[in-house]
Amino acid sequence: MKTIHTNKAPKAIGPYSQGILAGNTLYVSGQIPVDLETEKNIDDIYKATTKALEYILAIVNEAGLKKKDIVKCCVFLKDLTDFEVMNKAYSDFFKDHKPARVALEVSKLPKDVVVEIDCIAVK
Repeated sequence: MKTIHTNKAPKAIGPYSQGILAGNTLYVSGQIPVDLETEKNIDDIYKATTKALEYILAIVNEAGLKKKDIVKCCVFLKDLTDFEVMNKAYSDFFKDHKPARVALEVSKLPKDVVVEIDCIAVK
């Protein structure tokens, strides 16, 4: 088992790793859309979704995997009415690659962000 860390994604805000590589499987912790330089939330749902996915990809790449290796994502939305716009950003990011996914509304997210996304990738 190997801990994965990159400066291209936000530092963990609790006692957990950005990612854990166990054998050929990478488990990426939930990524939130916080600007790395200003530490401010990105509130536009399209931009926020894209940023969270970019952070996930940075962790995936740090582990030596690629976008096509992502097999499942969980999307946690602050407001399910953002589902359509989130879907557009998600689709634009992944293009023809379509990992399995769940998307759901939650009552609150860390740092009061609008979306959090985690994933699993396999070599």
